[in-house]
Amino acid sequence: MPSTPAHTETSFDLEQALGVLRKVFGYESFRGSQQEIIEQVTSGGDALVLMPTGGGKSLCYQIPALLRPGVAVVISPLIALMQDQVDALTALGVSAAFLNSTQDLDTRRRVETAFLEEKIDLLYLAPESLRSEYTLRLLERARISLFAIDEAHCVAQWGHDFRPDYLALSMLHERWPSVPRIALTATATQATQAEIATRLQLTEARHFVSSFDRPNIQYRIVAKAEPKKQLLDLLRTEHAGDAGVVYCLSRASVEKTAEFLTEQGIPALPYHAGLDAGTRARNQARFLREDGLVMVATIAFGMGIDKPDVRFVAHLDLPKSVEGYYQETGRAGRDGQPSTAWLAYGLQDVVQQRKLIDSSEGDLAHRRKLGTHLDAMLALCETVECRRARLLAYFGQEQAGQCGNCDTCLSPPESWDGTVAAQKLLSTVWRLANERGQKFGAGQAIDILLGKVTPKVTQFRHEELKVFGIGGELRDVEWRGVVRQLLAQGLLAVEGEYGALVLTESSDEVLRGSRPVPMRREPEKAARAGKAAKSPKAKAPVDLAPEDVPVFEGLRAWRAVIAKEQGIPAYIIFHDSVLRQIAADKPADLAALGSISGVGENKLAKYGEQILDVLRAIGA
Repeated sequence: MPSTPAHTETSFDLEQALGVLRKVFGYESFRGSQQEIIEQVTSGGDALVLMPTGGGKSLCYQIPALLRPGVAVVISPLIALMQDQVDALTALGVSAAFLNSTQDLDTRRRVETAFLEEKIDLLYLAPESLRSEYTLRLLERARISLFAIDEAHCVAQWGHDFRPDYLALSMLHERWPSVPRIALTATATQATQAEIATRLQLTEARHFVSSFDRPNIQYRIVAKAEPKKQLLDLLRTEHAGDAGVVYCLSRASVEKTAEFLTEQGIPALPYHAGLDAGTRARNQARFLREDGLVMVATIAFGMGIDKPDVRFVAHLDLPKSVEGYYQETGRAGRDGQPSTAWLAYGLQDVVQQRKLIDSSEGDLAHRRKLGTHLDAMLALCETVECRRARLLAYFGQEQAGQCGNCDTCLSPPESWDGTVAAQKLLSTVWRLANERGQKFGAGQAIDILLGKVTPKVTQFRHEELKVFGIGGELRDVEWRGVVRQLLAQGLLAVEGEYGALVLTESSDEVLRGSRPVPMRREPEKAARAGKAAKSPKAKAPVDLAPEDVPVFEGLRAWRAVIAKEQGIPAYIIFHDSVLRQIAADKPADLAALGSISGVGENKLAKYGEQILDVLRAIGA
C-alpha cells in the first residue's frame, strides 16, 4: 500500500474564501455557482463542473487549493501553455509550478523538492506523466490537497479533443480515495457528462452545470461564396486591428489563408500539426503576447488559450460537431466584450464531411455517431430559428424567445416549400442511376436541371433525359442550396471519392409526395459577411466617455511595456476590462485603485504606484 500522507478534512469558511477572492484575485463576490463548487471541493467533496469559457472555472479549484492544506495537482493537457498558467498565478502572488517533458533535470528536481516541502500551492502536470511510476511515487510522498482535471471532455472516447492518456485518470480515485477531485470543462452534452463521470469514476460527484449561453458572442453563418474574400470583408469592416482565430480544415488551407491575409495587410500566423514544434510555440507565444494578430489554424490550436481579447473566431470550413463548434467559438470574448463567431458554409463542406465519415476508422456504430454529430451541426447551419436557442437546446438548455444577437434574429431568413424542387432534384439522381446506370456529383445534376448543354452533358447524352431543363425557376446557386439542404435533412447522400449523389431510404417519401420539404432561403443581404448590429446584451461592461479613451490607451501602452520587459502576455498583468474601469474611475490613490474589481493585493503592491504615475502623466 502507498504511504500517502493522511488526508485532512477542511471545513468551509465563507468569509475566509471571500477573503482569498478579494486579496488574491481582486473580486468582491463569487459569480454563478462558484461559491457552491468551492464549498463542495474545499469540504472534501468531488465535483464535475460544466461552465462556459470565460465563466471563471479556474477559480473553482484555485481557491480550494489556497484554502486546503497541501498542494493541489492540476492535470492539464496543455504543455505549451503551462508556463503561461504558472505566470498568471505568480502575478497574483500565488506560488505555482509545473512538471513536464520540456524541463531539464535540475529544474525538475527543484520543482519536486518545492512540491514535497509544500512551498508551492499548485502543481501542473500533463496527463501522460501519470503513466510514469516515478511520478506516481512522487505524488504518494506528498500531501495533496485536491486533484483538478482540466479540459475533462478530453476523456470522451469519440469527443472532439479525445486524449487517450485521460482514460488512465480513473486511477486517481483508486490510489487517493480521500483526496477530492474536480473535473472541469466548457463543453459537454448530457451524454458526454455521463461519459466523463463514468470514465473518471465521478459518478458520486456533485454536478454543477452553468448556462452555456455566451450573450456577448454574435453567432453568424453565411453561405460560402468566395470564403477568403468574405473573411477579408468581415475583418476589414468589423474587426480591423482585432485579435482573432480563423479555423480551417486542412494544413494547406491554413497556410494559404494566412498568406492571403498577410498579403492583404492583416498580420496573420499559421498553426497546424505539420509545423515543427518550435514554430508552433513561437507563433502561439506571439499570438498571446502581441495585440491584433490573427491565428489561422486547424483545430490543433486553441484549447486552454486564456487570451481574453479575442474579438472573433471564424470558420472557413464546417466543424464536425456542435461540441467542437461551441468549444472553438467560445475562445472569443472571454472578457465579456462584444465578439463574433462567423462561419462560411457551403455544399462542398457537407460532401467533404460525409466522405470523411465514410472513410473513417472504426466500426459502423462509430460512423453512425459521427454522422449524428454532423447532422446536428447541419441542423444548426440550416435552421430558420434563433441560432443561440438551437445551440443551447443541443446542450439540453432552453432559451425563452429570440436572443437578438445572431444572424437569424437580426436578419430573419425566409422559409419556403422546397418539395417540388426536391422532387426534381431527386428524380434527376434517380434517372441517372436507373435509366443510365450512372452516378454524378451535384454539378452535373444541376446542369441537367438548368438545361445547360455542356461538354459533359453532350458526352453522356443527358439532354435526352426527361428532367433536362425542368429546373429553370431556380438559379445555379439556389439549386446548390437545395442539394445542401437535402443532404442536411438526410434525403440525399454522397458516396465514393468524387462525392456522387445517391438516394436514401427517405428519398422515396419525397418522390411519392408524402413528405413535404421545407427549406431555408437566405436573405440577399446575408450573402456577404456584412456588418450586423450589436445586441443590447453585448453592451460593454464599462462604456468609456470620449475623454477617457486616451487614458485607456495610455494604460494599455504602459501595460505593453511592462509585459515585454517581463516576457509575459499583457493580459496576465491586467485584462482590458480592468484598465477600462481604471480609465473610467481615475483613482487618485492606492486605496481607490485597490477597490477596482480585478486588482488584488499583489498586483496593487507591484503595479499600483506605476498606474497612478501613468494617470498623473496623462492628466487624468
